[in-house]
Amino acid sequence: MNYKLSSDEEEFKRLIAEIRYLEGAAESIRSRINIINAVLAEFNMANRTLEGLEKEETDVPILVPIGGGSYIKAKLADPDKLIYGVGAGVALEKSFKEAREDISNRIAELDRTRRSLEQQLNQILLKAQENQNRLQELSVRLRRGAKRTDVRKAQRRT
Repeated sequence: MNYKLSSDEEEFKRLIAEIRYLEGAAESIRSRINIINAVLAEFNMANRTLEGLEKEETDVPILVPIGGGSYIKAKLADPDKLIYGVGAGVALEKSFKEAREDISNRIAELDRTRRSLEQQLNQILLKAQENQNRLQELSVRLRRGAKRTDVRKAQRRT
């Protein structure tokens, strides 16, 4: 028996494939947003730390985080300069003002990127919801069509 898919069945299959694709794209964007949020949290913490240290004098005792919630006592040697990571494992000596400006710029750029990704995610989720709604409609229509076919077959046998 050679069975050809109806246009509704073809659209049903296409929608399922598209929904799966959209779900994957949404998950990818969510992951990117989570990474950006983690980086933003680091930059915001650095910015707050610099705010607190900006007006400190030389030899002020401070606690320096060494990881795992542990700290070491130290003294602030040069409150006007700091070593600032610029990416790819490269760090430069910068003034507090330069570092704070750079960090503020990075925060602003990351915020813009996050907002853009959130817009993309919302568009994808909206499209996926539209496809889900259409899939529901097709599912009902295909079930009705299958019931009619079953009734016709039963009528022919009798």
